[in-house]
Amino acid sequence: MVEYTLVMTSIFKRTKILATIGPKTSNPEMIEQLITAGVNGFRLNFSHGEYNERDDQIKWIREASAKLGKPVAILQDLQGPKIRLGVLNEDVHVKKGDELVLDFAASHNGLTLPVQYNLAEKVKTGQPIYIFDGKVRTTVLEITSATAIKVRVENDGVLSSKKGINLPDTDFGGDILTPKDLRDIEYGLHQDIDYVALSFVQSTEDIRRLRQILTDCGSRAQIVAKIETKAAIDETEMEEIVKLTDGVMVARGDLAVEAGAEVVPAVQRQLIELCRKYGKLSIVATQMMASMVDSPEPTRAEVSDVASAVIQGADTVMLSDETANGNYPLETVAAMKRVIVYTQEHVEVAPAIGHARAEHNQRDAISGAAVKLAEQLRANAIIAETKSGATAANVAVHRPDLPIVSVTSQPYVAQQLSLRYATKSYVRPDDAEAGFKLASELKNDGYFGDGRATVVIVSGQQPGVAGGTDTIKVRVIE
Repeated sequence: MVEYTLVMTSIFKRTKILATIGPKTSNPEMIEQLITAGVNGFRLNFSHGEYNERDDQIKWIREASAKLGKPVAILQDLQGPKIRLGVLNEDVHVKKGDELVLDFAASHNGLTLPVQYNLAEKVKTGQPIYIFDGKVRTTVLEITSATAIKVRVENDGVLSSKKGINLPDTDFGGDILTPKDLRDIEYGLHQDIDYVALSFVQSTEDIRRLRQILTDCGSRAQIVAKIETKAAIDETEMEEIVKLTDGVMVARGDLAVEAGAEVVPAVQRQLIELCRKYGKLSIVATQMMASMVDSPEPTRAEVSDVASAVIQGADTVMLSDETANGNYPLETVAAMKRVIVYTQEHVEVAPAIGHARAEHNQRDAISGAAVKLAEQLRANAIIAETKSGATAANVAVHRPDLPIVSVTSQPYVAQQLSLRYATKSYVRPDDAEAGFKLASELKNDGYFGDGRATVVIVSGQQPGVAGGTDTIKVRVIE
């Protein structure tokens, strides 16, 4: 059994950092430095790279995690139906009113452009198609063959090879898992993956299909639904998606293209609120510190963006190109951590809109009571004894301003909890006094500072049994 050693820190960061591994950070030394700088989890973007590269990255993450005594989450981000133009012979300058043919079976020939997906099977006449992050907008005129469609260009622009295509009004009919995704899922089933991020979610059926695949194969990975389509932000559908998934990523890049950039801040706030309401993990992603790809300092707007996510109560904020391809990955993580810590010390987290976990009413009620009690007593920490991670996650829903120290016998639970708000995880054997023993270890190693320490322990009468949370204890450690 892995037993993570105790990590002493003078700065407690409640909102977590998820970093993307890419060419600039794909080596064991950099991964270790990123964890030391404040990274709590790594995103592996399966739109790029080979499996042998993933083997190395997963190995390096786990080795660095064990060396530093810090559980770290690994998120497998599936590509999904990311539709792109094919290879063009040259850049294509288009004008408003031009008619293009997008053909799955063709090569580039004038205004006939190859596309890496058979749009003829999905689109309908009159639907919009946005190319190159929405820089060129088109409307479907007709389906011209089994593999081709004709579109009218709505604005002047330039198209080049492999630029992305968005279809905001197109229903993929539960068919968002591509053959590549299924191969990648199969690979992930045999790796130490904590989360699987499902791209371009449109409905709850997409979540159900992936859940069935993971369950049938005995995977313990949790699902993160990436909200980046117009269909997913329908008010009713959005709440149902949150209820069914384990977590949500506000994927603001494609969402801005599909729904409009002005929609994104409101949707971000709604999703964070829904995740808090239903006890689900919330991740805010895309361009949080994009300028730091080329600059050692963030812009004021980026600082404000990260701070806003912290104030709204997001569990995790994510870095993409900043750590994958940027020139300043360590500086970016350090800057993000500074913003998180300063914000949480000077601004209160926005109040939650409610709680709706009636199916686990006892555990939720006890978790909420433990937070209130700990705050009234000015306790040093809340200790959550948890088998599945649910108790610690429920405590985190209440966004306490003190550490949630979770103790579990399952290494994968400790890793998954590393992205949860305010949670520090330790792996210890199941024991009736696991929480108190860990608190005593922390006290002896100086984690609570000098003098006596007060902790509130949330546990169950049957150690190691999931779903048995029924007890709150207050312990004073001299």
